[in-house]
Amino acid sequence: MDRQGRPDPSAVGHDEGNGKVVTMSHETPTTDRALTTALTEAAATSGRAPSVHNTQPWRWKVLPDALELRMVREARLTATDPEGRLVTLSCGAALHHARVALAAEGWTALVERLPDPTQPELLARLTGFRHTGADPDAMRLVQCMQVRHTDRRPVREEPLPGPALDEIVRAALAEGVRLEVLDSDQVMELAAAAGQAATVAAEDPETREELEYWTSRAGTGTGLPPEVLPEQAPQTTVPARDFGRPGTLPIGPGHDRAAVYGILWNTEDEPDNWLRAGEGLSAAWLTATRLGASMVPLSGVVEVAGTRQTVRRLLAGLGFPYLALRLGLADPAHAGPPHTPRLPTEEIVDTSAVRAGA
Repeated sequence: MDRQGRPDPSAVGHDEGNGKVVTMSHETPTTDRALTTALTEAAATSGRAPSVHNTQPWRWKVLPDALELRMVREARLTATDPEGRLVTLSCGAALHHARVALAAEGWTALVERLPDPTQPELLARLTGFRHTGADPDAMRLVQCMQVRHTDRRPVREEPLPGPALDEIVRAALAEGVRLEVLDSDQVMELAAAAGQAATVAAEDPETREELEYWTSRAGTGTGLPPEVLPEQAPQTTVPARDFGRPGTLPIGPGHDRAAVYGILWNTEDEPDNWLRAGEGLSAAWLTATRLGASMVPLSGVVEVAGTRQTVRRLLAGLGFPYLALRLGLADPAHAGPPHTPRLPTEEIVDTSAVRAGA
């Protein structure tokens, strides 16, 4: 996640045909710039969102006056994510990306989360669109979507400024999720829990098989290529995930002593909460990107029931942990990892309903 300087306040999107970045217009909509076009571009832009193992488990349907988000329950995450928490959280990140992209184009919408109990895969429906003028803050965040990525290298020795950390915490809270910053003793407890979770994962053949699958997906548009995985275990206070194979990303000699660790959490543990956790993650991560900070999600510690309870105790039993996070400043002197691959827009955005009525 290096190369995350303060981007220019111009909005970008994706070409529907090939997923390339294109400039998005901010003119008043006309017959040439219909709502459905804005919805399609926003759904395409959401494809840049982070997801567990880069599975991209979201699918969008563009309707004449609505945008629907559905979850794809990936069969190859049954060991890692049997209850679908992380998949739902990933879709929440895509939902926030789409909302921000629409706001950058000047559109506001009503968001219905889990609108139909008979369709649990239907996570959200956006309706009631009004054009109120482009939001400059959203425009900056759309630009951040294009440079945001996961940098698993140790962070710099320079600490993250307190005001920046406060702004990241507020960004998550604005989406209805809390980010608890841990003190030094809590970080050591988190480190012990992460180490235990790593041992459990290494001893579970199904988990190892899933990691093998998602780290050998070259050319598919999903998964984690070697270029984004460390060539050896980085020196970090909280152990990083062992992906079962070395990558090719040089990590350098640094340590993460200046890193800040936090827990994304709230008081309930239902699909609606997991979805909002993803929205909060997206808001916090894009804010971190805008501020030049690195963020790395540490999901391993919440994937194991026992260590998830340990993390819950760090919250004094007040709520449920959705994700652990590492925050810090990436080293600007060394090239970081590339972006992970992305699925073509036509695989994640269904426009058949509006094409049929054209």
